[in-house]
Order: sequence, then structure tokens, then C-alpha cells
Amino acid sequence: MAKTDKFYGTGRRKSSVARVYLVPGSGKITINKRDIDEYFGLETLKVIVRQPLVATESEGKYDVLVNVKGGGYTGQAGAIRHGIARALIEADQEYRPTLKSEGFLTRDPRMKERKKYGLKAARRAPQFSKR
Repeated sequence: MAKTDKFYGTGRRKSSVARVYLVPGSGKITINKRDIDEYFGLETLKVIVRQPLVATESEGKYDVLVNVKGGGYTGQAGAIRHGIARALIEADQEYRPTLKSEGFLTRDPRMKERKKYGLKAARRAPQFSKR
């Protein structure tokens, strides 16, 4: 365990960026100065955010402070999960194999495809007419 009392991790997914701080505490998760239950409406998103803590059995050990911006709710939840996983490794290096095998350390590279000229969207072509 490192000597500092604050552990930091940056998480990214799509166009969302989450700055995550882990502070030893009771397990409270605060996102953009709001409680997790207040910030995320869907239960699935709350589960996604908590996955790294559940996998490492460190749910009640740390308070999670998150500053997240960009993208939608799903992208933000994925970015927070990535950030928490990175911060946990900074807190304790022994969590790495567990988090790696679960796939929480892998940055999701999928992005929106750019619009191409001659098309209406990335792949959507104008309607075809024979005459």
C-alpha cells in the first residue's frame, strides 16, 4: 500500500473522460458532487461503476470521488469504471491480475465513425433511384 491517502486514475470511453480519486473511507461514490443514485437513473449503470470494487473486494474500503465530462450516461459509466480500476492499481498493485482478467483495464477504443463526402452519414448513402 502506498503512503499517500489519495489515489488517482483517469478513465476514458468514447468521448467521456473521468477523473477518479479514491480516498480511504466508507464506500460512498460521488459523481460531479452528486451521489451515484442521484446521478445515474439506471441500476445497470450503477452496477457497471461498482464492478472493479466488487471484483477486488474493496467496496467498503474507499470513498470514490469522480469528475466526469463528455459523452452520454453509458459512456460516462464506462469511463468511471476504467478510472476506478486504474486508481485501485495505484492503491494496491496486487489487484492488477484480477482487474486485467475481468477486462477493466482495457480502454474501449470504439468511436463514432466520421461522415464521408457523397454520403448522408458515415455509411448512409442517398436513396437510389433507377430513373
